[in-house]
Amino acid sequence: MKIEPLSISGIWMCTPQVHPDDRGAFLEWFRGDRLEEATGRRFQVAQANHSVSQRGVVRGVHFADVPPGQAKYVYCPDGAVIDVIVDLRVGSPTFGASEAVLLDDTNRRGLFIAEGLGHAFCSLRDDTSLSYLVSTVYRPASEHAVNPFDPALALPWNDHVDTPIASPRDLEAPTFAEAERDGLLPNFADCVDL
Repeated sequence: MKIEPLSISGIWMCTPQVHPDDRGAFLEWFRGDRLEEATGRRFQVAQANHSVSQRGVVRGVHFADVPPGQAKYVYCPDGAVIDVIVDLRVGSPTFGASEAVLLDDTNRRGLFIAEGLGHAFCSLRDDTSLSYLVSTVYRPASEHAVNPFDPALALPWNDHVDTPIASPRDLEAPTFAEAERDGLLPNFADCVDL
């Protein structure tokens, strides 16, 4: 597995070696030892999640309070998504920047996303599955969202689908500026300390 950092600190692209044959293919989509070697940190899985989305569904931008925070490893076993990570960490050199990556059942890549970063995706095909390994269990009171359609973030949904679909929770989430003003966003130094 090849693991390399992306332009925003705290995000690593994980590209597995796929072994195809006439029966199909085999791959290791997650390797904790290799991830630890590449990132310098141990990723302990506390919960596994799986979503299935129709084409055009946007989920996110979601993040958790830091501490405790929630690191994620995301993988698309079936279908395709544009996966977007937003740097929500106040004081980060890339505060407000985003990174968009295609994850699909062809490239078989995964992403490791550190605490304090916002995560969102848009499904590009019907019945797309996304699997998540996360470092902490779901705690509703510690979970937050930023509106994925905030023009200040300029996320690339309309580059990929004509009519994005989102949940009421995500549509009613505060803008990036409102979340910062209200003190909802994590602090970069706290994230680094984790």
